[in-house]
Amino acid sequence: MSKDATHTFRLLLASLFFAALPSVAQDKGPPSSYMPVVDHESFETTLERMRDEKPEIQKRHEALLQQRYDLSDNPVEGVTMSGGKAVQGGVRVKLPDGASWESLADMSPGEIKSEELWPEGFYPLPHPNQNEGGMVFPQFHIDAIKEQESRDLTRFDLDFVLPDTFLPEFPPPIYLTTRPDLGDVSQGEVVTLSNFFGLFNGIMNPKQLEGLRLLLTPFPQQQFNATWDRRSEKPSQGVACLDCHVNGHTNAATHLVGDIRPQKHRHRIDTPTLRGVNIQRLFGSQRALKSVEDFTEFEQRGAYFDGDPVIATKKGVNILERGSQVHFMAEVQALFDFPPAPKLNLLGRLDKSKATEQELRGEEIFFGKGQCAECHQPPYFTDNLMHDLRTERFYEPKMINGRLASADGPIKTFPLRGIKDSPPYLHDGRLMTLDDTVEFFNIVLGTQLTEQEKKDLVSYLYTL
Repeated sequence: MSKDATHTFRLLLASLFFAALPSVAQDKGPPSSYMPVVDHESFETTLERMRDEKPEIQKRHEALLQQRYDLSDNPVEGVTMSGGKAVQGGVRVKLPDGASWESLADMSPGEIKSEELWPEGFYPLPHPNQNEGGMVFPQFHIDAIKEQESRDLTRFDLDFVLPDTFLPEFPPPIYLTTRPDLGDVSQGEVVTLSNFFGLFNGIMNPKQLEGLRLLLTPFPQQQFNATWDRRSEKPSQGVACLDCHVNGHTNAATHLVGDIRPQKHRHRIDTPTLRGVNIQRLFGSQRALKSVEDFTEFEQRGAYFDGDPVIATKKGVNILERGSQVHFMAEVQALFDFPPAPKLNLLGRLDKSKATEQELRGEEIFFGKGQCAECHQPPYFTDNLMHDLRTERFYEPKMINGRLASADGPIKTFPLRGIKDSPPYLHDGRLMTLDDTVEFFNIVLGTQLTEQEKKDLVSYLYTL
């Protein structure tokens, strides 16, 4: 018998065996908050099935992005991220037929809802495969980790499809609260286990070095582990904290929140930056965690496994010791500082001797007509609270590629310091540019900004 025929015969036997399992293992029971612990099929069967499904899943998500957004490369002249990457500008959300941003701003939420004019790009953005979920990494990060550590973060069932031009720069600079005199301490490198000691020995103290080592150490995770229920072709060591929060910032890796059930209600996550964690007071996707220590421990115990401690035990949960390991990791996270903002004074307001007239007009709008400062208060431009935008006022609930677009609920006020370094925007990354974000809030808050006022406001946001 040939090798291919032998492989086919084994797959057939496996399918017959798993088909004979009790019906409770076939997802035919009542809805449940728990994932099945016993594997439904062999790994070889899963690998072949999901690889076959991948092209259609990718095509569907790419079509959604094209339907919603203008994804052409159109950088803003003279504006870059802290490390020099171009910032994409302009409104990228596509308007409904017959509508303009001015006409939508003049309409009430009820009118927009009844006429079905809510722009597609303002709906919640689903995970690239909402029904499956899980961590998905940009290809540039996968390549860098593979080169430095020979560790592969490739998923056999899914690729990251958002264009690199709309993602944070890579690798991002690292600024430390303890050594602002050094500027970017990353020296242009992706920090991993292979180079962290050489970069930070003599800059961090011993417990911080140990905390950084732990943040860079891969531990088992839902999609990357050694069991059959994984999404890497080979058994995986797992994922490190700084695989998503690369260099203490973000690479826009995506995931689903672990706190919500059923699957169709789970929010897609756009990985937030760790810069400025020291001034924040709410953590976790539902902001139930009140310290970075709580967040660090929860990530390992729950978030890495979709919030399911039962499946975490199966896949290899890493229990951190609170008094030293958690504390050391949290202290390092609190060192990651915002990038420099040379046009801001000590109180977070523009220095008039350095700012342009347009930026000064934008600041006036931010603190006045635009109502931005109601939540984003200087000097770090957050109130450390939750706010419910109630965007469901503008549309009827509908399914979008497996995601039920309905009420988002309260979301965290993220700091706006260094905001140009952290695209895409909003908690689920549905807004590609700051221009999109201004249009979104102009409608949601009903601020009635003129076209010039919106441009001035975006110009101001670039200074933060």
